[in-house]
Parts: sequence; structure tokens; C-alpha cells
Amino acid sequence: MEKIYSYDEAVKLLTSQGKFYINLGLERISEILAILGSPQNSLKCIHVAGTNGKGSVCAIIAEILSKAGYSVGLYTSPHIFSYTERIQISGEFIPEEDFAKYVFTICNLAEEHGIHLTEFEILTAVMFKYFNDKNVDYVVLETGLGGRFDATNVIKSNLCAIITHIDFDHTERLGKTLSEIAYEKAGIIKPNCPVITSEGYEVIRDKADECNSLFVMVAPYEDTQNLSLKGMCQQENLSLALAAVRQLFPTIPEDTIQSALKSVKHPCRFQYIEDKNLIIDASHNPNGAMALRESLDFYFPNMKRRFVFGCLKNKDYKQMMQILFSRGDDIYFYHFNNQNSCTIDELQESCEYFSHIFKSIDDFSYDENTLTIICGSFYMLNEIVPRNIIFH
Repeated sequence: MEKIYSYDEAVKLLTSQGKFYINLGLERISEILAILGSPQNSLKCIHVAGTNGKGSVCAIIAEILSKAGYSVGLYTSPHIFSYTERIQISGEFIPEEDFAKYVFTICNLAEEHGIHLTEFEILTAVMFKYFNDKNVDYVVLETGLGGRFDATNVIKSNLCAIITHIDFDHTERLGKTLSEIAYEKAGIIKPNCPVITSEGYEVIRDKADECNSLFVMVAPYEDTQNLSLKGMCQQENLSLALAAVRQLFPTIPEDTIQSALKSVKHPCRFQYIEDKNLIIDASHNPNGAMALRESLDFYFPNMKRRFVFGCLKNKDYKQMMQILFSRGDDIYFYHFNNQNSCTIDELQESCEYFSHIFKSIDDFSYDENTLTIICGSFYMLNEIVPRNIIFH
């Protein structure tokens, strides 16, 4: 009788010391997918890379295609509460029991064949196999880190490559200059597929030319009035998403697109909880912090601000705080449950303003005159904000 594994057992395996690390490259993911019958080769993928904005672009495209009647697989990262959030079909998370079954099937095969997979490689293999088994019409695929050697880039072809805003992040792996980082992102471009971007990096143009691929550069001109996702950066994200949809699916009616824009969800990206006057934003690098600050200044220019901030040590948290905080703000720091989380002392020593130690969201009183902003890292949100607030 086949052993039935639980979701918790799958999570324990994924986060174990032997799996939970980064090791870029396509050899291991290629090996395990070949054993599984190369399910990725049967899927029609729209591939999205970039430093910031790629999750929003993926969410918008997936919602439009779902509204148009297609079965759409969506693969994003990281998650907030559950790994199942990363693998969706037309808005439905992969069931926990299916997730556990796929994780252990793939891990057992990898062990039998001596393939040492990372957490992200296991998840990516699960995603490709699950979407293929469910016979989805299209897959909207977000890279995990970089592009050229990211596990998602095991696909041999794609319908379209989208490259969102590029900035400094993961420089120890992707390069010290924007051009070097753009080169890594451009690695998702495949032969004879359109390349859609909003920034004219020469290395991206060169890769498109090398692949005989149409290069489309869009200006951030789309009207975001109907878009449920808020934030100044969403105009650029929406422009990229709509350029891709109109390039690939010109027959989708405009009213279907506008309906999808009103209903699309992408939690914790300048997410406003009106009854608590609360913003939740997973800005996790200086560019994200700048986008958050610009949106706060635009939407809430004169409101008193109360920040709850936590960050990973490998991020430029000092610069992020310089961008976000101003004299007179109430500042609370949080040390979350991650081995790479900044301590309270590290944050306070790097901040020029007085600060408090955050204990609980329930300790705050909420009113229309004080805007509370929780930001700095994805990894702390599930410890601070109840699930029913984020997925309300």
C-alpha cells in the first residue's frame, strides 16, 4: 500500500538543511524532469523575469486569460502562508494532499537517481508535473532568481518573454552592474518568441537579435483606473501585461480584459486594508522601498505614518530605512523567525530615528488619522498579519 504523506511532512522536507539553499543551474532540474517524462515540453508558457513587478505582471496576465475562459497555471514565489499559494490553476491553489504527493514522489525519484535537488527545484518540478497532469491551456511562469540559470528556464520554448523593471538585488549571484543583471534576466529569451520590456538594455536587445525574436519596448502609459492592484509601479506592470496579452491573444475582448483588471489579486503588494487604515507591502529591496515611498506620498500625502519593519540581513536595509522613514514617523522593528533575519539591535543601530520593538498587531489602535505600514520582507508577514486580513 502506497504511503500517504501529509502537507506538514512535505514542508519539513522542503525546509530541511539538505534542500533549503540556493544552487543555480539547470542540470539537476533537467535530470528529474526527464525522469518524469519532460512535462514542461508539453506546456505553453509565458515567462516573466525582472527585479520588481514580475509577480504583479504574472497575476494580471493569469487573471485575464482565466476570465477569457482558459485553464491557466500560475507559478509565483515566495508564498506568505502556504507553499500551495505558489502553484495555482485559474485562482485555485494546488490541494495540500496533491502538493505532498507530488513533493514526495519527486524527492523519492531524485534520491533513487542520486539527484540532489534544492527546495526551489523540487517546487518547480512539482509545478511542471502538476500543470501537465491537469492539462492546463497556458502557464504563466515567474522566475525565482535571475533567469538564465533559474530552474524555470528549463523550458525549451515560450510564447513570450517579459522582463520587468531591473534594479540591484542578489548582486552576489547576478552581477554588480545593471547591465550584468539584465544579461541574466535576458537568459529567458527563447528563439522566435516576442520579448516585451519597458527598459532598453543593450544586452536584452542583443539576446533578442541572437534569438531572432521580436523586441517590443512599451512605455508605462496604460490607465490603471480599473486595476484593483494599487501603487505607482502598477502602471508599468499593467503596460507590460497588456502588451503581452494583446500580442499573443488579440481576440480577447476589451470588456473581458477590463473585468479581469477589476478582480485581479496579488496580496501584500501595496495592499490596503481600509477598515484598519493599513498598508501591507512586501517591498524587500531599495527599489521596492522607493516604489512604496512614492505610492505613500501619492495616495496618503498628509497622513501620519506608523511603520512595522523587518528585513533580511543580505538586503540593504539601511538604505531601505533611509528611503522609507522620516522624522515624526512611528517606527517599530520586528525580528522574525528566519536565520537571516536582522536583529532588533542591528536595525536600531542603522536607523537615525527613535524606534520601538514590535510585539503584536493587536497592540495598535487604528484610526483614520494614522496609516500603518507593514513592510520590509515577505518572510515576516505570516507572523504579523492574520491570514483572513491578507486574503479577505
